[in-house]
Amino acid sequence: MTTYKELRTHALADPEVRAEYERLNREEFALLDQMLAARHAAGLSQAQVAERMGTKAPAVTRLERALASGQHSPSIDTLRKYAAACGKKLVISIA
Repeated sequence: MTTYKELRTHALADPEVRAEYERLNREEFALLDQMLAARHAAGLSQAQVAERMGTKAPAVTRLERALASGQHSPSIDTLRKYAAACGKKLVISIA
């Protein structure tokens, strides 16, 4: 099974994909990277995260896809629930 990191490395080897990746909002990609890393580190599927959040798996799928496409900014409460479902704490900072 291909990991997210392997898939990302392979995709970014394509110059067109890399250019589009760099053009998109880096903060949202950083957030998505952290969310996926937390979910994978916890060994959880999207369905398991959804159950812990009190929602359905398609909602978590939509959340992750929306962040990947840059088309959605989730609420702080949603991010907090996702982090807690993965055994993490949401920390927001302005640098």
